[in-house]
Amino acid sequence: MNNDTVSLYAPRLGNLLVDNGWMFACAESCTGGLLAAAMTDTPGSSAWFDRGFVTYSNQAKIEQLRVSADTLDRFGAVSEETAMEMAAGVLAATKLSQLAISTTGIAGPGGGTPGKPVGMVCFGFAQRAGKGVVTRAVTKVFDGDRAQIRNASVAFALKTALEIIEPR
Repeated sequence: MNNDTVSLYAPRLGNLLVDNGWMFACAESCTGGLLAAAMTDTPGSSAWFDRGFVTYSNQAKIEQLRVSADTLDRFGAVSEETAMEMAAGVLAATKLSQLAISTTGIAGPGGGTPGKPVGMVCFGFAQRAGKGVVTRAVTKVFDGDRAQIRNASVAFALKTALEIIEPR
């Protein structure tokens, strides 16, 4: 997926958020603000974009998003468990947003391991539901260099958010 794909998904997501009366927020690690940038590149995004967190370090994840140190120790920063806690932490930090996305992964070129290769990205999705929050996670492995992995991650996050809230 390329930047043209991202530029198609963000406005569509923005329109759906407005139609639902929702706001959106995100927490990013490996994408380093690219998801928030994709959202705010869309004119009128102030009507549906609340905020973004870039929590690259584990300490930032703990302090800003309430990710458990135990989760980080047991599963690592690049895990579905951490991604779900990041997304839920975004909603805990804001009263405005109904949908949150998080990204945490290994964009490379180094840092990969046999169980967590370069290109592996975990996504967390959190949505307010009644008085609670529903979270889910997805892991994908993308090919390419660092920029390609990060851009593909943003496109996947936006596409998946559309699938979550788009009326059936």
